[in-house]
Amino acid sequence: MGKSVLKYAIAAIVFILVAYKSVYFKKLDEVKAEQSAKTFDAAKYAENFWTKKLTPGLHNAVDIDTLIPMLSSNPRQAFDKYSHALGIGNLRYFLIQGKGNVKAIGEDDITLSITRLPDQKIKIATLFIFGNAVRDASGMVNINDFNNTMDFNNVSAEINKIIRVKVLPVVKQLKVGDDVTFTSAIELNKAHLNLSQIEAIPVAVQTIH
Repeated sequence: MGKSVLKYAIAAIVFILVAYKSVYFKKLDEVKAEQSAKTFDAAKYAENFWTKKLTPGLHNAVDIDTLIPMLSSNPRQAFDKYSHALGIGNLRYFLIQGKGNVKAIGEDDITLSITRLPDQKIKIATLFIFGNAVRDASGMVNINDFNNTMDFNNVSAEINKIIRVKVLPVVKQLKVGDDVTFTSAIELNKAHLNLSQIEAIPVAVQTIH
């Protein structure tokens, strides 16, 4: 009887060890990321965002003729009223629109002089299109709608791809002296505001004939 009990005890121990080795535990975040990677299509999301949200809402972008004077006289009000950001840091994003004149064409940007603020210059990027400026400046993409930050960041990457394909070819055809209308996303630092070196990611640019 003792041998029988011992035999069953050994068998039970072996079973428990085998079962334990067969179980693989993953962090919940890893599981969510894997599930999201299988189901989330960042390119499709970005295209829908571009065509159904961003483009139809470009008229809501703040006019640079309004923004620049406010940033000079009351920067806190300007940031509170017109900027967007994910956190509470100093980096904030604006979606701006306006009219300008092409003053110079560089290797990786085009310098515009603002029509109604001729002393104000901005540089429209033509080469380095990266970061989250367009996604965040729009204020239309909520991080809480995503299962993980990877999907959220992939949306930015896909938006930037759209800009390279749809917007840059138009921008690169501009010539010095051209008058244009533009909508762009810019990043400004609340703590170190520098209006003399505004760099913009183009969203829409059109020559005025």
